[in-house]
Amino acid sequence: MKITNISVQAKNKNRVNISVDEKYRFSLDVYQIGELGIKIGKEYTDAELTELETESQFGKLYTRSLEYCLMRPHSSREMQDYLWRKTQTSKYKTRQGEIKDREGVSQAVADRVYTRLISKGYIDDEKFTRFWVENRNQSKGSSRRKLINELRLKGVDMAIIERTLSESTRSDETEIEKIIAKKRTKYPDEQKFMRYLAGQGFSYDAIKHAIEQKD
Repeated sequence: MKITNISVQAKNKNRVNISVDEKYRFSLDVYQIGELGIKIGKEYTDAELTELETESQFGKLYTRSLEYCLMRPHSSREMQDYLWRKTQTSKYKTRQGEIKDREGVSQAVADRVYTRLISKGYIDDEKFTRFWVENRNQSKGSSRRKLINELRLKGVDMAIIERTLSESTRSDETEIEKIIAKKRTKYPDEQKFMRYLAGQGFSYDAIKHAIEQKD
């Protein structure tokens, strides 16, 4: 079997369609053409073409995972969860309106993508934790307890969390002041407001002191 055509996709200039014996067989990312030595006229066995189809899956998933990473930093667990979802069978609607199953990628392909993302530095729990702490400090007040709970839920190791928080300039005193400035008018009842602040992870002493300073 022979590669008879290589054409850039109309909707995605970063992917190319590969035709074998004048029929479309699979697509690849542009960078994969050079990596895999794909060229018109080259002949392959059916087993070799099956391997190239696996590379097609890898290229698609790597690109989508990279886009997911670039939306904002993600923890290792978040990325593992994202890739696991890509291994599951999903539903899609055809142009004719039929609902069909789309088989997920193999776990082996998902594992390769995860390894590549780590090797390229796109997945790094320390960088993610710094981003999370800094973002919470800038956008809204967050207690130390709340930050720890959020990061633990995202699978970050406690040692990384503690180290990042110790290096941060944040403090519960300044964070609670941010919340009081934003939320005080919404809670005319002081006891309800104190319960709200407690729910945000601040201690009773910190809450009482901060409110007294504002009054």
